[in-house]
Amino acid sequence: MERRGKAYRQAAEKVEKDKAYTLADAIKLATETNPSKFDASVEVHVRLGVDPRQADQNIRSTVVLPHGTGKTVRVAVFAADADADKAKKAGADIAGDEAIVKLLDKGALDFDVLIATPAYMPKLGKYARLLGPKGLMPNPKSGTVSTDVAKATEEAKAGKVEYRVDKQAAIHLSVGKVSFGAEKLLENANTFFASLQAQKPSSIKGVYIKSVAVATTMGPGIKVDYQAK
Repeated sequence: MERRGKAYRQAAEKVEKDKAYTLADAIKLATETNPSKFDASVEVHVRLGVDPRQADQNIRSTVVLPHGTGKTVRVAVFAADADADKAKKAGADIAGDEAIVKLLDKGALDFDVLIATPAYMPKLGKYARLLGPKGLMPNPKSGTVSTDVAKATEEAKAGKVEYRVDKQAAIHLSVGKVSFGAEKLLENANTFFASLQAQKPSSIKGVYIKSVAVATTMGPGIKVDYQAK
C-alpha cells in the first residue's frame, strides 16, 4: 500500500477490507473510490468453479449491455459489396472485401470488432496469426460470423461485448464508465450476470460463481457477496 499513490490510498480507506458488499453497494462504492482524473471503466471480476480445459466448461459468450460500455467501438465488416453496403448503413466504420484485405495485408488493425459472413471466413485463414492473438478473429460464438451483418454491426455498436473465462477460471469485464452513475452500471452488471448464469454448464455440481469483485481501472478492489441482495 505504501507504494501506491496518495489518491489510491485515500480511496482504499473508504473500502472495508474484510467486508463483502452487495453488488449494488459495491458498484456505488467503486464510483466513489475512483482515484483517476479520467472517466475510468468500472470492471467486474468473477472467479468461476469451472475447469476451462473441459470443452463444456470453457465459458464464452456475448451480452448486449443496456447502456453500452462507454467506449466508441470501431466495427469492420468483411463481406460482399451488397452486404457491405447494408453494414455501412448500420454504422460500420469500414466494410467491403478489398478494403478489409488492404488493411490486413498492411497489418493495420484499425478496428475493435471484425464481422464476417460465413462465405468470407475461409479468406481470413491466412490472417489467423494476425487476428487470433488480438482476439479479433470472427467467431460464431461471439456473433461476429453472421449472415445478417447489419444486425451484427448494430449490436456491436450498441454495446455488445464478448466475455470468456481465462486459464485461471476467471472472467474480467468492463460494465461501463464511472460517469454512467451507479444505477446504469448496476443494470449493466445485472444483465451480464444473468447472461453468465445462463451459461452454467450442466456438469457443474458445486459452486458456479465462487467470488466476485468490483473495481475501477486504477481503483481498489471491492469484494462482493454475490448472493446478497
